[in-house]
Amino acid sequence: MGSTFSRTAVSGAVAAAVAGGVYRVLRVRPRTRWQRTNYAGRTVDLYAGPAVALGAVAGTAVLPLPARTRCAAALAVLAAGGCGAYDDLVGADDPRRGFRAHLGALRDREVTSGAVKLIGIGAAGLAAGALLRERPVDRVLAGVVIAGSAHLVNLVDVGPAAAAATVLALGAPGLPGGLAAAPMGAVAALVADDLGERTMIGDTGAHALGAALGVAVVAGRGRAGLVAHAAGLVAAAVYGDRVSRLARTLSNR
Repeated sequence: MGSTFSRTAVSGAVAAAVAGGVYRVLRVRPRTRWQRTNYAGRTVDLYAGPAVALGAVAGTAVLPLPARTRCAAALAVLAAGGCGAYDDLVGADDPRRGFRAHLGALRDREVTSGAVKLIGIGAAGLAAGALLRERPVDRVLAGVVIAGSAHLVNLVDVGPAAAAATVLALGAPGLPGGLAAAPMGAVAALVADDLGERTMIGDTGAHALGAALGVAVVAGRGRAGLVAHAAGLVAAAVYGDRVSRLARTLSNR
């Protein structure tokens, strides 16, 4: 028990140190394209996003895990964060929200930043799942859990520190293997700045942190657990898409 606790503590500490360090370095030279006006009219930066993504990868790297598990975590987190960053930078002015809107655009041969996220994170989830599991059905379930977790954290990112609180709440029960310590440590380092409306993790951080939690779930659950998590995440995605479309309809009236 003590050895497990010390390993997770080190992972969380490394993740927090890297996330905090990257964030401070990025803030030395602020760039306009990485700034946004939040709901309260304040100018905030998006630097917490890449900071927590790199922090989560660093925290996972120091855990005594099989190489395939560490590779799966790094792949899922960096790919999800990269797709999120693309949406943060390219899709900021796109009013379309939800799966149907982006898939509809894709049918019309228009590749939106949202479609890039759907395809990219889905593919990364499946690739990470293939590293973590042996049987085809388990690999697919793992991919759904990883991509679905990335989407879930982004879905709840509707206010200051909302996504951060979600990550901390989901990781607090102690997912097996200590993998949850990395995203928790990374986001804990910047939660004060997020809550203080100086920065926001954006799609970059939300997707990266969600993917990290998804890998933690996959690494510690059997098939029954994967089925339950996958079903819950799909249901959350469908519900979130409906809410998004309803909000868009009301805003247009």
